[in-house]
Amino acid sequence: MSSAKFDIVVYGATGFTGQLVAEYLAAHYKDDKALKWAMAGRSLDKLKAVRDAIGAPADTPLIVADASDAASLKAMVAQTRSVITTVGPYQFYGEDLLAACVAAGADYFDLCGEPVWMRQMIDKYGAAAKASGARIVFSCGYDSVPFELGTFFVQEEAKRLFGAPAARVKGRVRDMRGTLSGGTAASAKATFDAVAKDLSLVAILNDYFALTPGFTGPKQPKGNRAVFEEDLQSWAAPFMMALINTRNVHRSNMLMGFPYGQDFVYDEMVLTGPGEKGEANAKRVMAANAEKTGPNAPKPGEGPSKEERENGLFNLLYVAIAPDGRMVRAGVTGDRDPGYGSTSKMISECAICLLRDASDVPAGFWTPGAAMQHKLIKRLQDNAGLTFRVEG
Repeated sequence: MSSAKFDIVVYGATGFTGQLVAEYLAAHYKDDKALKWAMAGRSLDKLKAVRDAIGAPADTPLIVADASDAASLKAMVAQTRSVITTVGPYQFYGEDLLAACVAAGADYFDLCGEPVWMRQMIDKYGAAAKASGARIVFSCGYDSVPFELGTFFVQEEAKRLFGAPAARVKGRVRDMRGTLSGGTAASAKATFDAVAKDLSLVAILNDYFALTPGFTGPKQPKGNRAVFEEDLQSWAAPFMMALINTRNVHRSNMLMGFPYGQDFVYDEMVLTGPGEKGEANAKRVMAANAEKTGPNAPKPGEGPSKEERENGLFNLLYVAIAPDGRMVRAGVTGDRDPGYGSTSKMISECAICLLRDASDVPAGFWTPGAAMQHKLIKRLQDNAGLTFRVEG
């Protein structure tokens, strides 16, 4: 693909998140003459309007392509080294584009949080991607980049201090301000609907090792009820995104050759504080989780205002626990609302990192963390407002 006209095509650039990705590239890389990128979507008029609204140069290339027209997707992919797609739910709109990238040997980046579909694509296209040279990278946004890299970061520190990685890591959300994306809500609903129609998919959805074909590790904590955690002196509530993040962390461990060990145990929850107030907050989180995929959930294409995105943040805690009880703690923070402001920066930097900093990563289906490791952490800290730090 070295002769391709573009380095990156942003597919879905007229949607809410796709527009933010295009805006980030236009603003952050405006002086980078070496980066050649284009915007793609169903309507040329809408693409022009978005290009002008985000302040992208008037000569930014625009490509008309439609998820329902496989030929248009193939024509788009033929022009580029990589595609960023924000068009979900991916189980409805993703396969033809993924297949086109696999066939052409192009790189593919998405925001997928749909483990059943991801496993189906890995099984169906894994061998073909390795043969063509395509690198398929799922889950390049808030699910699951900071969680994957938070685990990697705290394990690197555990190796330094303990001489070995920890077989037990806890991922905990300390603070998260921002709206759940309409696309995330739609993806969750689509997954649950698909499982309701085909009960054979329940086993995949409930399997912590659904994304590690051929490998099953030890029993994992369910994280499905409020608990008081003595070691953290806080109540903890179920975290909605653990359903995808835990699967990606285990896949990352497998793709890297099990640096965390084959007995690795990992879970994610939301910390809600100590005492009666913490317990009440944990119950409120559980009630709110049920609402997020209900009738009042945001619709795809809807999202927070610019002010809400810029005032959003996330703050994650990672705790690696040695067999003798010693602990290493690390923090991961982001400076924008996670579902949009930070996600649009993360997927952009994933694509640029694989193209420029990790071009030697072999073909196949990847997680961002397993493919790019320290290189992606550095890029996210330098450009995307994330911080990774060891805590006392």
